[in-house]
Amino acid sequence: MDFTHYKEAFLKESRKLGFSLPNIQRCLDYAEVLYSHQVPVIYNTTHLSALVGYKKEYLKKASLFTNHFYRDFEVAKKNGSKRLISEPLPSLKEIQMWILRNILYKVPISAFAKAYRPTVSLLENLRFHKNQPKVFTLDLENFFPSIRVEAVENEFLELGYSRIISKLLSRLCTRDGSLPQGALTSPYLSNIVFKVADAAIAAYCKEHKIRYTRYADDMSFSGDFDENKLLQIVTEILEKMGLRINSKKTKLMTPDMRQIVTGVVVNQKPQVIFHKRNQLRQALYYIQKFGFEEHREYKEITQKNYMEHLLGTINFVLQINPKDAEFIKYKALLFDLKHKQDLKTIENELFSI
Repeated sequence: MDFTHYKEAFLKESRKLGFSLPNIQRCLDYAEVLYSHQVPVIYNTTHLSALVGYKKEYLKKASLFTNHFYRDFEVAKKNGSKRLISEPLPSLKEIQMWILRNILYKVPISAFAKAYRPTVSLLENLRFHKNQPKVFTLDLENFFPSIRVEAVENEFLELGYSRIISKLLSRLCTRDGSLPQGALTSPYLSNIVFKVADAAIAAYCKEHKIRYTRYADDMSFSGDFDENKLLQIVTEILEKMGLRINSKKTKLMTPDMRQIVTGVVVNQKPQVIFHKRNQLRQALYYIQKFGFEEHREYKEITQKNYMEHLLGTINFVLQINPKDAEFIKYKALLFDLKHKQDLKTIENELFSI
């Protein structure tokens, strides 16, 4: 429904309900701005409640007492430290999914942001940096926690939502005043909030013929440039947003080195780094020689989803190089093993009845 049809339907219904002309006009002015951004019209909390399918009281509690609507757990990072994940409860997750699909995905983001976009693959982030004289990568420190609820609320206000609705939506997407690692809305919201910084960084890079992309909190630059001046400019832009660069992960890579962007070598052609490929080769060698369970037992692998982990890593390799015959063979082998495991599980369940 376009705004003309919405206006006609609203006028007809509001007159039946006895709305005054000033109130009708005020509602239509409000709705027209939201229609211009192609996002749903939400007049108040009761209206949002009807749209998402949860009671108004539930929405208020979820926005005020956020800690009660998440469960926390830790996952291991590559460096051995732990990352805290805050997963929303199923009901809040459903509400966040509605916000993501109906509002956030309608908001344009920077073309330089390559992560968390439904139609953009990792290859989009890599192809710009292939075979360059310099590759310079920066990592943002505590990316999601550094994006505050006030910045999120401001994005809803810019779409045209009222102060009350913007505050409610922003609090349904945040926890303890920032984006939680684990909420469905956090990734895309980070892109929306960061679009101003993306634009400022891209403007400098365009002026100095530097290639720039950002994949979540990983910023990549390539070409022939003064990396110290670039670092100064980017740092100044980020500080205005309350963001900082993790100096320990800042890397300058020249052609005589492995130039790595988001875990992938980009010197001549995109390629998953050798040690990851070699780990897969070794695992598949032992699995073929001794058997899957025997390999797990010998290596003391307790990971319950180890098969899925291997398949996911192989799929990552094939995403970068879809015609890699070696890893196509490994994938087929694991699929065959998984099929046999599934059949054995079904057989055991049948005989246990």
